[in-house]
This record gives sequence, structure tokens and C-alpha cells, in this order.
Amino acid sequence: MKQLIQNFKTGELYVDDLPSPALTKGYVLVANRFSLISAGTERTTVSTAQASLIGKAKKRPDLVKQVLQNYKKEGFRATLEKVKTKLDSLKALGYSTAGVVLASMDDSGKFQPGDLVACAGLGYASHAEIITVPQNLVAKIPAGVDFEDASYTTLGAIALQGVRQAEPRLGDNICVIGLGLLGQITCQILKANGCNVFGIDVSGEMVRLANDTGSALALMRNDPNLISATENFTG
Repeated sequence: MKQLIQNFKTGELYVDDLPSPALTKGYVLVANRFSLISAGTERTTVSTAQASLIGKAKKRPDLVKQVLQNYKKEGFRATLEKVKTKLDSLKALGYSTAGVVLASMDDSGKFQPGDLVACAGLGYASHAEIITVPQNLVAKIPAGVDFEDASYTTLGAIALQGVRQAEPRLGDNICVIGLGLLGQITCQILKANGCNVFGIDVSGEMVRLANDTGSALALMRNDPNLISATENFTG
């Protein structure tokens, strides 16, 4: 089967021929029809891999912090080996797909060959012809929903989980910072939940979209009226 791979050390992106993944207990084997490219998350991953070692460090200060913590615990040599292993690794991209079940070993027998499903998970729902996914990251596609639309399921779930974690109440005033696809979905879920939503972004296009859909009162990050508008919004 074919799969999109990136060499994290060199940044090279290529399509490789790989063996089909093995099916084990608790997993579902799926033939992809659509895999979603996440413009934000995956663009960041790709650009980080293509940067120099210093560039990688600047883009991922969280990983630099992990390296320093590991150095304190395990010393220089052990930390160096871990960093080398990480840099030499090949990375499978993608985390949201839709396709057809080929076989399943899920515990409940819920999924059968031929079922249409949406799949989630970094390292599972990859840009590949065939994937194996944990049963809890697979959902049947409702009748009338096509594969292309179903491939967005993971993004919708991420936005929904963020709203659930925030536990918003009817009439709450909520600010959404970042109005990309996840931010736009989050605004719409909050609006449907009876909340008043204020959005902020650096993109004029995304700000206009939020205002045009009525999901949020939105302003640019550099708008001189941002502070006063926020104060008026919150009272």
C-alpha cells in the first residue's frame, strides 16, 4: 500500500510503498477513501521538520524543555541518543480519515466488513491507503453523509471536546482566540449552546467569516478598538 511519510531529520516528504498494517484485537482495519489535510497542525509539523536543528528548537521550545529535563535526569550521553533517535525517525502524517471497513477485531462486534466509517488519531488515521485504528477512534458514517464530509469528523470532535471541557452555560460570554476551522466550528457550537461569542484572529478573512456567519462578534488582533470592544462585550 502507499503512505505519505516525512523524514523528521531532513524534512523530506515522500509517498512510500509499505506493507498493509496488521489487525489486532480491539482494532479496525479500514481502506481509506478520504484523508483530511489539517492546514494548521500538519503545516506546522512539516515546516518544523524542514527547518535546521536551530530552527527546530525555535519552533518547538516545548521539546527543548523536554531535552533539558531529560539531561538533568539521565545525563548527556543518554539524552543525545534519544535526540538522535527522534531525529532519525520517519513520521506518518494525518489524523482524520473516512473509508470502508475491511475487517474488524473490535470487542463488541460493532464493525463489519463493508461498513462506512470515520476514523481519528495521530499515528492511526494517516494519509495511507489502508489503516488500522483503535475501535474507540472509529465511528459509523450516518446515511446521507459522503466520505469527504465524514473525513472532517475528527476536527468537529476536537472543537466539541473543547466546548465540553469549558462547560459553558446559557448566556455566558465566551472569547474564542483563533478563528481557523476549529475556531469557526467552536464559535458555532457555542452559539448553538446559547452563548455570546467574541472572536479574535490575525486573519481578516477569518474575522469576516465569523461575522458573516453570525457565530461571533469578531475583530482583528491588531484592531485599535479591541480592548474597548472586549470590555463592552463582557460588561
